[in-house]
Amino acid sequence: MTPPPRGLHRSIGLTRATAMVIGTIIGASIFVQPSLVSGAVPSITGMLLVWAVAGILTLIGALVTAELASAFPGTGGVYVFLRESYSPAVAFLWCWAMFWSMHTGIIAAIAMVCARYIGFFIPLDDTGLRVVAIIAILLFSAINYVGVRHGTAVQTAFTAVKIAAVVLIAFAGLVVAGAVPPPSTASAPTIIPSLRSFVSATVAGLFAFGGWHMVTYTGDETVDARRTIPRALVIGTLAVTASYIAVNAAYLAVLSPAAVAASNRVAADFADRVLGTGGAAAMSALVILSTLGAMTGIILTGPRVYLAAANDGLLTEWIGAVHPRFGTPHHAIMLQAVWASVLVATGTYRALFTRVVYTEWIFFGLMAAGIFVLRRRAGYAPAYRAWGYPILPLLFIGATAVIVVSQLAADPIESATGLLIVLAGLPVYYLRTARRVSPRTVTNADR
Repeated sequence: MTPPPRGLHRSIGLTRATAMVIGTIIGASIFVQPSLVSGAVPSITGMLLVWAVAGILTLIGALVTAELASAFPGTGGVYVFLRESYSPAVAFLWCWAMFWSMHTGIIAAIAMVCARYIGFFIPLDDTGLRVVAIIAILLFSAINYVGVRHGTAVQTAFTAVKIAAVVLIAFAGLVVAGAVPPPSTASAPTIIPSLRSFVSATVAGLFAFGGWHMVTYTGDETVDARRTIPRALVIGTLAVTASYIAVNAAYLAVLSPAAVAASNRVAADFADRVLGTGGAAAMSALVILSTLGAMTGIILTGPRVYLAAANDGLLTEWIGAVHPRFGTPHHAIMLQAVWASVLVATGTYRALFTRVVYTEWIFFGLMAAGIFVLRRRAGYAPAYRAWGYPILPLLFIGATAVIVVSQLAADPIESATGLLIVLAGLPVYYLRTARRVSPRTVTNADR
């Protein structure tokens, strides 16, 4: 096994890698707003089927990513996969969109959700919410600054709490619910939903599975990355899929589909019904822990992409610096924390997040199509090959196309604006590459 480059330390084993997958996926959405799914598909069978389909598609994406990670196990993940499949330009656009909107926007949005639920216990005005969110970003960025071992340890601890919470919710729904009056089904439609409604609900479900790919960013800090990352991806996505189905089954055992559809805080409503007046407080604490766990993993993974881009000469060497003592991309971590804090302070993360987050799925589709490109190349030797090739990768590519087309149809102006933000990275890329003189970088550009 080759040593990690530039002072990085291999300290992520299978347990912590799996915790990273689970922890970054399970944020606040499963506890707060499954109403998007139930509103589009207002039947118990339909709702559970949507979560199962979303989980299966996520698993297919994880299988595709596992093959690519086993072939290119270094730092950068999706960035590296796009570079090797297509060109550094495509990879740079992924990095560009991550920093300015997708990744930092997610960090800002999760920090604000966390602050709102802290506000349940401590009264906070709008300024107070923003201050608390920024403190959370800076605190967990500092934890990741002083070492990947510390960051993954915190991530693993929060993930253990979230898994325990999911188990308790499922237990309460299946056992405790027997002691409360059953939900009314009078308002639950029995008609079969339209294909458009089912697709809309599945898209909403897929967004709740976001973050499954981020473990691939830390390849050079993972022990036996060629095997550990594929295993973590499969185990993690299966665990989350089972958890989401169990949690939604519990919700539906206590609340009617109509009540779930009408609720913006379904987990809190569930807890109020099962636990009484203290339920909302307990669920608020759970959401706080869940958001902090997700934010920890997202803060940890993003700077590794910027490090990979800096190593390729697409960003300045300063951004790619690794701390001589802590072995972390400390400058990239600081930049990410500052920009995410700016997004919180200005509130602009809302617009950026809604405009650009769907473009992530364009890159996912390209990543999956990259397998077809790479398998034709001599020398491509992944340690793991995606099961179900070529049918399952084609299915995943089709799903990404449906997501993108659905978003374009639903909001063409905002979608076009998001694409322009991403494409704005092209002039920066060409200006940067025009100034490069490094022989190694020229080799990467010629691939």
